[in-house]
Amino acid sequence: MRPKGTAPRRTPGWISGLPTSRSRAARVTALVAVLVLTGVTAMAAVESGSGRFDRPRPGFSPASTVLREAEPERAGLDPEPLRAAERRLEGWTAPDAVDGHPLFSGAVGLLAHDGMVVDTHAAGDAVRYADGEGTELPPEERVPMREDTVFDIASITKLFTSVAVMRLVERFPVSLDDPVARHLPEFGAHGKDAITVRQLLTHTSGLQPTLPLWREHPDVPSRIRAVLEVPPRTEPGTDYAYSDLNLITLGVLVERVTGDPLDAVIAEWITGPLGMTDTGFNPGPAQRHRIAATEFQREPDRGMVHGEVHDENAWALGGVAGHAGLFSTARDLAVLAQALLNGGTYDGERILRPDSVRALFTDYNSDFPGHAHGLGFELDQLWYMGGLTSPATAGHTGYTGTSLVIDPLSRSVAVLLTNRVHPSREWGSVNPARQTWATALARALAVEPVRGTHAWFSGAGDAESATLGTPALSPRGSGSVEFRTFVHSESSDRLVLEARTEDDPTWRALPMRAHGRGAPEGTVRALSGTAERAWWSVRAPLPRADALTLRWRFTTDGNYTGRGVLVDGVRVRDERGTVLDAERDPERLDADGFVLRDR
Repeated sequence: MRPKGTAPRRTPGWISGLPTSRSRAARVTALVAVLVLTGVTAMAAVESGSGRFDRPRPGFSPASTVLREAEPERAGLDPEPLRAAERRLEGWTAPDAVDGHPLFSGAVGLLAHDGMVVDTHAAGDAVRYADGEGTELPPEERVPMREDTVFDIASITKLFTSVAVMRLVERFPVSLDDPVARHLPEFGAHGKDAITVRQLLTHTSGLQPTLPLWREHPDVPSRIRAVLEVPPRTEPGTDYAYSDLNLITLGVLVERVTGDPLDAVIAEWITGPLGMTDTGFNPGPAQRHRIAATEFQREPDRGMVHGEVHDENAWALGGVAGHAGLFSTARDLAVLAQALLNGGTYDGERILRPDSVRALFTDYNSDFPGHAHGLGFELDQLWYMGGLTSPATAGHTGYTGTSLVIDPLSRSVAVLLTNRVHPSREWGSVNPARQTWATALARALAVEPVRGTHAWFSGAGDAESATLGTPALSPRGSGSVEFRTFVHSESSDRLVLEARTEDDPTWRALPMRAHGRGAPEGTVRALSGTAERAWWSVRAPLPRADALTLRWRFTTDGNYTGRGVLVDGVRVRDERGTVLDAERDPERLDADGFVLRDR
């Protein structure tokens, strides 16, 4: 950073002007309410849990971990869920995939586990349309997606700004609990003098979501002034409200304290050391052929946006802002994720201290359920993290159709980049694709049966139901059913155990008691949750009847699913002994939506 009083320098237009020191991707820190970082050695953790979803590993990945290509089998993964997800990405680019148009023009997805890039897939087109009505270009004028296509990553930029803020805290007299006005006096206007740096990072500052800077203010200085002087909407610390203004302000804070423009800081502190040569602001004309087009904009009148930032406010701020503006590739984003999984270091280059990385993934918003948030990083968001969701899982999405998911518990990364706003933002959400891509990696990871070699698995999708039933049983006297289950689902997607008798043909849920890490306390009639990745032992009493039938029913609602559920070790007993041992005789169970799997 330059000494105070010297002229600011501006990074050259694109990545050719970035520092050339190299570095590769590393691993992210595991910090979750129920799993505390321990002294387990990193290598022992890797070997004990590699390829496993049900063995969460505390701590960081080995600092030496760098991304390398590997077949899924080498990483201990089942390749079929990955191939199925690739087929779905391809299908979503079809002309009539959703309401007579594609879900997105094209996509690039990357999946990594234990530093091994097990899948990189490109589908569809980076440039497909000529106008906002969806007029397709002739085939020879389209630009197909490639694995190294560069995307406008939109709000994923916020993660880079957050990392820069943490580096600022490490190196300068800046604290997370400092009032922002201490460093930006004009920010203290309208009673904002108590808002802290931490509140901006956790979106608890009370600021409104955005301002139409591009429309209501004539130049960059007036636009920055409008952000800094905006009145608060609510009292700081009393509410969660996602706001671009928080990160725009933090970008200005970084510039003011360091004396350098934000793009130069991010290049010097993050992308340069990590060797992220495809990541930067304001790409130059020579890079346009590799960049995915975004929206055809009429207001402002920009035509087909291609090679310029899509976000109107970032565009109005010169293409460089704390909330949006960066362009990147799937591989580069995986490098950043791996660096965090490694505790802030990659290929010999350190961008953050381990305690700073822990802070990024610590939930500071426990007072606002559903809005778990670290310092700039979102946590525990099933709607795009899918089957990788947990209280420790971190990431972010971008309005242009991008997402980054970092799962420290399995040491996995899922990157999905789409140009879903090409040619129009009105064509809908890509959340189904985000979930599908992350869930594919979760389902590729093993959850080994606890008894025998196989367990019954259901990964029922949205608004579906799966059942696993017994034949008619004739228990004598009092009895019980015992089983083991692994449940990773939304709280409204529930596994129930039901019974019906010859006297009462209505299926009725049985009361269950579950035991194991994170199991619900007391008697329950449904099992669900994503907080823990553990097998539970479950027991339920049988209703007294001369003949009865049991079934396990897993039902999902219309949105969001996790990895799914497994049922294993089913045994029904009565006063005489064992009535049914499904581990010994699995063919006696009738499955509809459940399959017998070895992982």
